[in-house]
Amino acid sequence: MYNQLLYKEDIKQLIAGDETVFRLVYGFYSSKIYKLAYRFLKDQELSEEIVQETFITFWLNRDKLDPDVDLWPYLYVITKRLSINSLKQIYKSTDNLKLLIQRTILEHNPTEEHMAAEDLKIFTQKIIDQLPRQQQLVFKLSRNEGLSYKEIADKLQISQHTVRNHMIQALKTLKTHLKSADLIFFLAIIIHH
Repeated sequence: MYNQLLYKEDIKQLIAGDETVFRLVYGFYSSKIYKLAYRFLKDQELSEEIVQETFITFWLNRDKLDPDVDLWPYLYVITKRLSINSLKQIYKSTDNLKLLIQRTILEHNPTEEHMAAEDLKIFTQKIIDQLPRQQQLVFKLSRNEGLSYKEIADKLQISQHTVRNHMIQALKTLKTHLKSADLIFFLAIIIHH
């Protein structure tokens, strides 16, 4: 299934203002957004507000969606930005800041953090799987197996220049799909570890 729950045509309908598709997106992603906001804020009420604000922002900016790109990274970035803005407000109040620090110490959850990283790895892998075969192969040999351009060139019997070009194109494709700077930062973590 496309986009974990949506087909390309559904996203086009969403862009056109189809509220039925919007409700479907809300139903599928709201708990995921809540969990992400809660990781930042450690507060149920604030996290619920972030869910609402995320979907309002998402709906108002639906015309910027790309039907060929998964919705989760887009929602992830909105949620993260709203959560960080909310944190900035908390930092302005000493009492709220103390409360946040206490909750963070009590509720640090490495499993959730690992799951968020895994979601981004899966998304990145989907993009890699759509690359042309030779680019995919070069990318995987470089990033997964740690081979140098010379080693890849020898293995595939192509020039180092061709290897370099394949890597440039593969990274350009990844960056295009991960338009946000936040996600490009995560991409750097994912492909170098």
